[in-house]
Amino acid sequence: MATVLDKMDRESMRYDVPEFRTGDTVSVYLRIIEGAKERIQVFKGVVLGQKRGKMGASFTVRKMSHGIGVEKSFPLHSPKIEKIVVDNLGRVRRSKLYYLRELRGKAARIKERKLL
Repeated sequence: MATVLDKMDRESMRYDVPEFRTGDTVSVYLRIIEGAKERIQVFKGVVLGQKRGKMGASFTVRKMSHGIGVEKSFPLHSPKIEKIVVDNLGRVRRSKLYYLRELRGKAARIKERKLL
């Protein structure tokens, strides 16, 4: 038996999100509002971890910007996200890649996962 809150959650959930895992490289297209103008900004990086769930699901993406590591957490069902594109599949053995914060350069590379 579904409650009223479950029905409201189902209406506001996104069903166009591609399947991605920790270690994958994704491009997150964000809707940015500056004054009266609206534009799309791309945040491309490696998925460090995911928080599963229904409406509370989120994921963290890390990228290097001018030699500085930048991490951003995105709610999966946010209306500000235009789309998510999976660029590269990574092969990792952990669910959270927080150890990448300490690594630099070639040491921070992730092996590519091949689909069968």
